[in-house]
Amino acid sequence: MRVTLAQTSPKLNRLNLEEVIKIIEANKTTTDLIVFPELALSGYLLQDKLHEDAWSESELTSLAELSRDVDIAIGAALRDGDIFQNCGLYFAQGMVVAKHIKVHLPNYGMFEEARYFKGGDSFEAFEVDGKRVSLLICEDLWHKSVHRELIGLNPDLIIVHAASPARGFEDNGLNIEKSWYAIIQRVARECSAQLIFVNRVGFEDGLGFWGGSCVVDNEGNIKEQLAKFDMAIKTIEI
Repeated sequence: MRVTLAQTSPKLNRLNLEEVIKIIEANKTTTDLIVFPELALSGYLLQDKLHEDAWSESELTSLAELSRDVDIAIGAALRDGDIFQNCGLYFAQGMVVAKHIKVHLPNYGMFEEARYFKGGDSFEAFEVDGKRVSLLICEDLWHKSVHRELIGLNPDLIIVHAASPARGFEDNGLNIEKSWYAIIQRVARECSAQLIFVNRVGFEDGLGFWGGSCVVDNEGNIKEQLAKFDMAIKTIEI
């Protein structure tokens, strides 16, 4: 299976969809699945801009059509009436086959997600091309109760959409990077699943996102890793 990690730098506007489509068009014949970061269609610090920039599923038919050629996993702010949700969407065979609503919304320090989004309440494993797949979004994976749920779901592939800001700078690297890799390696081992972690890059209102997207095998080994802080598109055989 060929997987393309799209480590992008979303902006706080709706033009992200055009950039996403260009990436998909450029890679759809050489890969089986393209994975984008959390809120890749929206930017992260949306706050009240959600009322302008959040998407309805009916506005994403272009991605559904493209998924006839390649599977797409992407993060987006979705609107349902007056409710906004931070979602991971999996498109395949011309439709949305799975939607995960971020359950654990951080609301401390630099984070204010619970102020603007309504959280989900469940995790699932869905089947696509004979594989069981689970979607998670960033903070979801920092809770051990979620790890236990994942073990019970028994996925073959775990996809993690992230928008993790850089923090904890040290001479030998980023604390947040070390913490993230420890978590995703442990979860891959616990679930005996392959794990795809795609984190965004770029800056928004003083926040810098560090990237470092990677693929982890079912024994917890990091097999491929993208550079920090730079946009990158890379196709990997898993």
